Amino acid sequence: MKRDIFKRSVSDIIRDCLAPVIFTLIVIAMIVAGLRETEVSSRAEGLRLLDESIRRAVLQCYAIEGSYPGGIKYIEENYGIYIDRTRYAVHYDIFASNILPDITVLELAGGRRR
Repeated sequence: MKRDIFKRSVSDIIRDCLAPVIFTLIVIAMIVAGLRETEVSSRAEGLRLLDESIRRAVLQCYAIEGSYPGGIKYIEENYGIYIDRTRYAVHYDIFASNILPDITVLELAGGRRR
């Protein structure tokens, strides 16, 4: 029995050693891909939530005060909206106090990542 172990060919030994290594590398690659996908999804969700929160606050302001806020700063100060300026840029363009403003929220390319 002991002699059979020593009679194995080099290709058999390499195959037996490489299979677990290749399997491990594939599993690690799948985990890394999954983490990247989670990060992309999380960033997109953060952007969507900020946009939705700003729009909700603007509509709430109109319902309570009878006019849309004059600027994004007013919403931040009076309606509890926090905008991380290192990650997001908010374009807030108001035409008139009774017309829904144009709101655009963009993620900055060089923004800080968590």
